[in-house]
Amino acid sequence: MSLISIAQMNSQDNIEQNLADVKQLIIDAKQQDAQLLVLPENFACFAPGKQRDTAERFEEIQQQLEQWAADHQIWLIAGTLPCPFRPNGDRVPDLRVRTTSLCISPEGTVARYDKIHLFDVAVGDNIGTYQESLNFEPGDDLVVASTPFGQIGLMVCYDLRFPELAVKLRSQGADLLTAPAAFTYQTGQAHWELLLRARAIDTQCHVLGAAQQGWHGGDRQTWGHASIVNSRGTVLNHAHRDGLQLITAHFDQHDQEQHRTMMPLMQHRRLS
Repeated sequence: MSLISIAQMNSQDNIEQNLADVKQLIIDAKQQDAQLLVLPENFACFAPGKQRDTAERFEEIQQQLEQWAADHQIWLIAGTLPCPFRPNGDRVPDLRVRTTSLCISPEGTVARYDKIHLFDVAVGDNIGTYQESLNFEPGDDLVVASTPFGQIGLMVCYDLRFPELAVKLRSQGADLLTAPAAFTYQTGQAHWELLLRARAIDTQCHVLGAAQQGWHGGDRQTWGHASIVNSRGTVLNHAHRDGLQLITAHFDQHDQEQHRTMMPLMQHRRLS
């Protein structure tokens, strides 16, 4: 049985303060004997128009996270960082970046996932219309990372609305699915918990929903309610208050395997 932690944050435009919060979350998670900490989307900087500036610090921030993972002997899912280059090293053209989630072990980065589904959506809030494709290039590749406590399928935020992605990650061996997110208040209130539970039920994976919460820069409001959901769709733990906090629950892989054996969804699938 493994202990898993996820973070709820209220990141702003101050990278140093946001990283100080991350460091404290790592210390707190390790004090609880957690083996993994999942950070939310935009954990290092959450401010409009700052994507490219933050992306230029991608490698610096990655190295800092790797150092903390080594110092505290903990695995990290570095929610998302804007990255100026593709996995093959090519620069992203047209002044765009990629939304990148890193899986970091105490020995260094072991996997990288670039968000596939971009949030080009009209929402009835202060922002109105979101168009991530103006500033971001989508990724192409599914990623499952091997860890000592299970196989982790990497997803990000809007990916939660696409069950075929989650099912493909399960078919590639995923035991846990990460969902670092910054759901808008309206969409989160309507669908956040439903989506976490649905993807868990679809795949019989634990789903780890790290989240941003609150106001960011005065205009953007996120829903929060960071949650850990087990393979039966039961919410094991979730954020009970606003702002920065750590949410922790056990991952019982033996119980998950029993559930999968009793209800073998993957063997029963007839459509693909």
